[in-house]
Amino acid sequence: MGRMYRVMIIDDEESARKLMRASIDYESLGMQVVGEAASGIEAINTIDELRPDIAFVDINMPFMDGIEFTTVATGRYPNLIIIIMTAVDQFEYARKCVSLPVFDYMLKPMVRAEVTKVLERAKEKLESSETASPEELKSAGESEEEISEEGNLGEANATEVIKKYVKENFTDSKLNLAFIAQNFGFSSSYLSRKFKQDTGKNFVEYLTDLRMKKAIKYAENGYKMYQTASEVGIPDPNYFSRCFKKYAGMSYSDYVSERSSQPDTSVS
Repeated sequence: MGRMYRVMIIDDEESARKLMRASIDYESLGMQVVGEAASGIEAINTIDELRPDIAFVDINMPFMDGIEFTTVATGRYPNLIIIIMTAVDQFEYARKCVSLPVFDYMLKPMVRAEVTKVLERAKEKLESSETASPEELKSAGESEEEISEEGNLGEANATEVIKKYVKENFTDSKLNLAFIAQNFGFSSSYLSRKFKQDTGKNFVEYLTDLRMKKAIKYAENGYKMYQTASEVGIPDPNYFSRCFKKYAGMSYSDYVSERSSQPDTSVS
């Protein structure tokens, strides 16, 4: 059996640290939690003693946040695997991590199966690093630099993170492919290809579908079109009208009229 990999949990919420300790079967992954910290400063002061291989780092902490910690810690321990934990509303800030050597991002609340998958990938990287020659390590480092030019959210997780962000924020009229690409550190063309490849649907279709599903609910409640258009993030009424007709198969006013003449059988 190989050596046990050492895990550190850095989060200012005690309940979050306890949950991360209790919900994951680290032993079956060949890992052990060797310590916790409630701030980046505490973590920096204990990391030399704990010597973790993997660190879960909350992005939003007092005194020294996750980004500052990552900058300092990876400067000191370049092979440390950093997994950033962040809430959806912190992505504007989290994108600053794109230039840092972050292994992956995880959205809070954390999902056990997703955490386990990320840890399995982290273990693979640690094992391959231990067996690789110095030349291979240099080559791997160069590949990672190339990847970071197209964003650094972690290969498998990026699209799911973006989908969740869009679901939470689609009513914001500023939200579009370019906005998401900029905020997540991708080029628009790369994100467009990746999103279509991973979901089977292009980004604009995905965003518009979310907005139209919401628009249908407003229409069913008799909202005027300009109100609904504004509420779902398409304040241009002409563009909204075209999107709605394509989605519902009829104009907004016809849909409202038809619904108002039918008894209400909707299920909330």
